[in-house]
Amino acid sequence: MDINAAFPSNYLKCSDLQNQEVMVTIQRIEMEDIGGDHKPVLYFLGKERGLVLNKTNANAIVQLHSPETDHWIGKKIVLFPTQTDFQGKIVPCIRVKLTAPEQPPAQPQAPPAQQQAPQQQGGQDYIPF
Repeated sequence: MDINAAFPSNYLKCSDLQNQEVMVTIQRIEMEDIGGDHKPVLYFLGKERGLVLNKTNANAIVQLHSPETDHWIGKKIVLFPTQTDFQGKIVPCIRVKLTAPEQPPAQPQAPPAQQQAPQQQGGQDYIPF
């Protein structure tokens, strides 16, 4: 049994990324009560759980896109697992990559009879969160 399954969460955890970088598309941002604080939570297209934003990740998205969260909708970001110091301990965390996600090169359109099926998850990595 995966011990993380014993402690389900409404929000993303570092272990959800399965040690991979994941490109996601921002669907919406909501302010939610988290542990007595009112924090922004990012939700992504095709994903159930959101990412509770901390100042570090919020600043990374600002650097990539804009300080106006309304402009983040539909934008792609890359999440990656790493570690940080929290209360004197090294703990796993999720960070937003400070470089813009690479867009796949535009492919020429095939004639209608030869079109390929769309890529799974819109070209994004499939991670079950």
